[in-house]
Amino acid sequence: MTYDRDRIEALLDEGVRDKVYPGAVWALGDATGILAQGTTGILDPDEPDVPMRTDTVFDAASLTKILAVWSSVGALYEDGTLDLDQPLGSFWQEVTGHPLGAVTARHLLTHTAGVPLRAQLKNLYGTNPNDIRRGVLHEPLHRSPGEAVEYTDRAALILGYLAEHLADQPLDQLATARTWHPLGMTGTRFGPLPADLAARCAPTELDQDTDTHLKGVAHDFSARLLGGVCGIAGVFTVLDDLAAFLRYMLAPAASQFRAGFGSEWITRSLTIQTGRLQPARGLFWHPAPGTTADENAWVHYGFTGTGMWISPTNDRWAVLLTNKLYYTRDRGPLAEIRNTFRELVFT
Repeated sequence: MTYDRDRIEALLDEGVRDKVYPGAVWALGDATGILAQGTTGILDPDEPDVPMRTDTVFDAASLTKILAVWSSVGALYEDGTLDLDQPLGSFWQEVTGHPLGAVTARHLLTHTAGVPLRAQLKNLYGTNPNDIRRGVLHEPLHRSPGEAVEYTDRAALILGYLAEHLADQPLDQLATARTWHPLGMTGTRFGPLPADLAARCAPTELDQDTDTHLKGVAHDFSARLLGGVCGIAGVFTVLDDLAAFLRYMLAPAASQFRAGFGSEWITRSLTIQTGRLQPARGLFWHPAPGTTADENAWVHYGFTGTGMWISPTNDRWAVLLTNKLYYTRDRGPLAEIRNTFRELVFT
């Protein structure tokens, strides 16, 4: 496959000029590593002399669902600890006898579990993490499992709790031990970040309490409410770590590294698992908008302005990291840039 570096750089430069984001970091590669990478813009509009750099730390937002939850669940699946189609209530006492007990891990991974779509944890359950956990795990479903595809952060939160239960280990420790450490992802961790790393972090949205933009603290309120570590959000990462993660996904058997998940989990995840239901989903991954079957490109986005794509068919991956949330929660302008970026990388 070819790519046009000049057009990629022009596209991302335009996003800076139009104030879609203060700056961006990008890369594309294959199973051998990074083929091209670059930066544009600045780290922080309050410090206009500091450029965006390839080692900038980003609030990964919903990429947490892939980097921490999907990878950890995959490790548990591949070592035989988790059956994707076994009702949760048959082996998880916390949900036995509750509506969630009829749900399977596959339902959660395909967003077909029928769990409530509401995400305002504080308004529903208060601020005590134990009360939040109890409320999320015991609340009635809003529709029958397998009936519809409905994206909800709760799926990742529940899967994070499930992974912790099966591994008898906190999610941050599990992800570090089974994925991040084996792949050499030394710049990836849950926040809040220590001061030295926070200084390299791209700021996100304005914190109304302090009247400053968040740096090194998760933008997602649920993640902050739960101490920084949960399945929804909270991970911070850097470009090189995402490159290592995606490179491994393209050729896990040939890699010198060994994460907890491998070829079987990746193959299952990057195929349609929702049958005729729409929108189509794999396991936490979904087909990239506008892609064809020949491209076979899969994507996951983060609300802060992050995104990563992978196409095993074409031996190609790509990463685009921005802090668009500094300016706005509007998804539209960045969505256009993401789609064009994907076209330039995979065609």
